Amino acid sequence: MNAASFGLVIELFRRVVPGLSTILLILLTQLPVPIPFFPNVAPAMPLMAIYYWVVFRPDLMPLILIFAAGLFHDALIGAPFGLTALIYILAHAFVLNQRRFLAGKSFWVFWAGFAIVALVAMFSTYVMASILREAIMPADAVFMCMVLTVVTFPVVAWALLQSQRWLVGSAQPS
Repeated sequence: MNAASFGLVIELFRRVVPGLSTILLILLTQLPVPIPFFPNVAPAMPLMAIYYWVVFRPDLMPLILIFAAGLFHDALIGAPFGLTALIYILAHAFVLNQRRFLAGKSFWVFWAGFAIVALVAMFSTYVMASILREAIMPADAVFMCMVLTVVTFPVVAWALLQSQRWLVGSAQPS
């Protein structure tokens, strides 16, 4: 393999890191954990990845990737097909719209922005799932999921930051 081919492989790898990290986090949320009811309250780690990558590298998180990740997530968890994809696309649109405000600010602002996105996304999911199932879903699990998602965000964001530094590089000027 010559240097040009190797450079193309490295560039391809860098371009797929955000998508692979999102898929990895989807799979990670589905691991069996010996805690009762944990699947019902597991943190929304794929939403963390979408938020992170759209703020720092939106060029590597196209809508088709987010849509596909949402459909994959729906298939794994048995949610109404397309519900998570819709939530992810709406979150992407909101974060992309607020990117200039979020990028380059302190971590506290970045974290607060995620908290808002997570709360709106999970509340929207709760409302849409209740409408689709024609029954009011239990709110206690959704509330616990919101809390766990916001509290665990710094750890996931740190891991994504490390992968960006080592593998992807800084954002393209936009």
